Amino acid sequence: MGFDDAVFSGVPVRVCRTGYTGEHGYELLPPWDRAGEVFDSLASAVGEAGGELAGLGARDTLRTEMGYPLHGHELSAQISPLQARCGWAIGWRKEAFWGRDALLAEKQAGPRRLLRGLRVVGRGVLRPELTVLDGDKPVGVTTSGTFSPTLKVGIALALIDTDAGISDGQRVTVDVRGRPLECDVVAPPFVGAKTR
Repeated sequence: MGFDDAVFSGVPVRVCRTGYTGEHGYELLPPWDRAGEVFDSLASAVGEAGGELAGLGARDTLRTEMGYPLHGHELSAQISPLQARCGWAIGWRKEAFWGRDALLAEKQAGPRRLLRGLRVVGRGVLRPELTVLDGDKPVGVTTSGTFSPTLKVGIALALIDTDAGISDGQRVTVDVRGRPLECDVVAPPFVGAKTR
């Protein structure tokens, strides 16, 4: 989560170690009016090295493989950091911050639902907002879902009710537009990060 100022192709940039894919990467933040220059230079350098450009869809697949929450999917005004298993990011030692009392109460009582990983058994791709079932009983909802090109299987993140007693290694079913799709409950990350 560090950053430094540098120059890239003659343009001042802030280089941040805040990538959101689980891989070793950087973000370059140039002045807005010179962003095109930086993009063109970077695209050229990537092409010369044999690489290809990738967009937000690729980033979303990679962050899902890592189990990283995305605001609006796994974090929102209705999904707390505790439910998303991000309690480590809360400044618990601070005496005051917005939502502190509600988060402390939720921490003490235990979250009513928790983010878990789902790995499709067989073929199928999961998407957000699908119902997760234990038998015939709804126990949660998918928040993100994709096909993992690394694992060659469908994966998803899902908020599962804690009182349902679902644990890692258990099998659940996801209702994909009326078609049941069996999934194993797993602890993310689905794919470990590479160090180099």
